[in-house]
Amino acid sequence: MSDRRTAGFYWLAALFALFVLFLYGPMITIFVLSFQGPQGGLTFPMNGVSLHWFSHLWEGLGVVDIWAAFRRSLKLGSIVMVLTVVLSLLAGLAYRKRFPGSNLLFYVVVASLIVPSIVVSLGIGLEFRLVDDAIKSLSDTFGWSFLDGYTTAMGLYTSGLGAQLTWTLPFGLLICFAIFNRFDRRYEEAARDLGATPWQSFAHVVLPIIAPSVVGIGLFGFTLSWDEVARSSQAIGDVNTLPLELTGLTTTVTNPEIYALGTLTTGVSFIVIFTALGLMQMLRRRTARALRAAA
Repeated sequence: MSDRRTAGFYWLAALFALFVLFLYGPMITIFVLSFQGPQGGLTFPMNGVSLHWFSHLWEGLGVVDIWAAFRRSLKLGSIVMVLTVVLSLLAGLAYRKRFPGSNLLFYVVVASLIVPSIVVSLGIGLEFRLVDDAIKSLSDTFGWSFLDGYTTAMGLYTSGLGAQLTWTLPFGLLICFAIFNRFDRRYEEAARDLGATPWQSFAHVVLPIIAPSVVGIGLFGFTLSWDEVARSSQAIGDVNTLPLELTGLTTTVTNPEIYALGTLTTGVSFIVIFTALGLMQMLRRRTARALRAAA
């Protein structure tokens, strides 16, 4: 048999190369343009190469406190990551056995992926406005003086957190389904035969085996939160996350500072991704060694 590739291979390879260029071309363009000199613009050709716009970014972007938004996004993303891991894992464990209403609950959770994000955001914002109206009405009716300074329950860690969880939890649950569908229950049965309690079986047998996939759920939770705009736009309260600030700046900033900010946020995403991949690889090797030793 001949090892020579056919013409079809090269056509498909060229098509794939164009797809990759289309997918990553905008990101590469922004990355390159962010390193322009002081006279740089928003288009090619570049005017010099420097870190000028990153130094401007470090000093701030006028009235916008970009570093406060950066910290808010980092904190919110970390909380969303933890809650996504915990709630998805608990739900995945619950779905290992059938229970009344399990199908309905599954479709309700997954339905949030189908509903347009802006509609979810508007719905959450409206829900919290109704809560505010109810609280203020009760305060006026019963004369609750401790609520005199009350403004709204909407905020970064209430409505904003809930809006982002409607986006991350369905992904976490679907990943957990895949994890436990492939999980070999004989490991748990062996632990039970050796006298382990259900908690000991989970903590010392199940969790170490599925740990790499759990890290993947955390990665989904953080990165989806870090880049989220639509679901947060109407439900975030009186402060903005970094993506929302970035969206607002695209209509006001007319220099490569916006590209420098985009490069920074993309860099954070890549750091998180590669850290998670390295941790997953380490956990896989550790689990494989433990299973070989047990065998």
